[in-house]
Amino acid sequence: MIKASYKKYILEFKQASGTSRGVLRTKETWFLFLEKDGKKGVGECGLFRGLSIDDRPDYENKLKWICDNIHLGLEKLLNETLEFPSIQFGLEQAFLSLNSNDLFTLYPSNFTDGKELININGLIWMGDKAFMQQQIKDKLQQGFTTIKMKIGAIDFDTELALLKSIRSEFSSNEIELRVDANGAFAPDNALEKLKRLSELELHSIEQPIKQGQWQEMADLCDKTPLPIALDEELIGIFFTEEKSKCIETIQPQYIILKPSLVGGIKGSNEWIEIATNHNAGNWITSALESNIGLNAIAQWTYTLNNPLPQGLGTGGLFTNNFNSPLEVVEGGLRYNRNEKWHFNL
Repeated sequence: MIKASYKKYILEFKQASGTSRGVLRTKETWFLFLEKDGKKGVGECGLFRGLSIDDRPDYENKLKWICDNIHLGLEKLLNETLEFPSIQFGLEQAFLSLNSNDLFTLYPSNFTDGKELININGLIWMGDKAFMQQQIKDKLQQGFTTIKMKIGAIDFDTELALLKSIRSEFSSNEIELRVDANGAFAPDNALEKLKRLSELELHSIEQPIKQGQWQEMADLCDKTPLPIALDEELIGIFFTEEKSKCIETIQPQYIILKPSLVGGIKGSNEWIEIATNHNAGNWITSALESNIGLNAIAQWTYTLNNPLPQGLGTGGLFTNNFNSPLEVVEGGLRYNRNEKWHFNL
């Protein structure tokens, strides 16, 4: 007989982190615990207030319901939590954890053996020019060859100047630049901004306009001189038919998958299959989970054999994260077998 329980946890940022939705100082998350025959499992339900489709008043009630009905098993529970993608991902993790040889090795591989890295991008948070310049400098010193910069919160010309300053020092062969607009551009001037950005030989831009404007986004993807990646666009689409309709309509160059926001591993795999059938590439990104969720995302991501740099470098943002074998070295994420997990809740 499986027993289940849950617990809320507040992650605290080392420094306030700017996004186009405002400044983040804390991040709420929830842990799901399973126990059966003396074995334990843990999963993180990475609720993202203000962004997750499951940011709703009955979130905790759903977790209570899950714990009361854990006997239904994973597949039935996933069907019952379609509108709660972060809970779906927490469930998947918890069952994988329960059925593994240890709490944290969900997908044994050369990654979990510490033999291979996952190539990741270095993330530059929004802020004033000096703050962003310092972050860029730090990332380059840390060995990153792909940098992702969030844009859309300060003046566009200032952001363009920052990107130009990187390009004046490093060619596109030396440093790959990605930008994430988080939907900050208006449809009527987005194409003009994309043209200006494309002069800097960027890899791609994430979500140039707000989600839900499929025809406008399709028009942009058709005319863009710069590859477009859908991110927030995928949030809140639960059914296969609608996922297919979204990709068929917009025809993006890439999609970006945050398992906590798009239905966990099962939901992400479905998106990947649909996108691949329409010649769209993809990469995986964490969504400010603790190291518990990040660990699950990283281990699953490694199994995909995707050569593109992934967005998995957020584990060092918090003062009260859990010590783990995950570490960023030379622009990659490594599972250091010499380090131990310290997870006490």
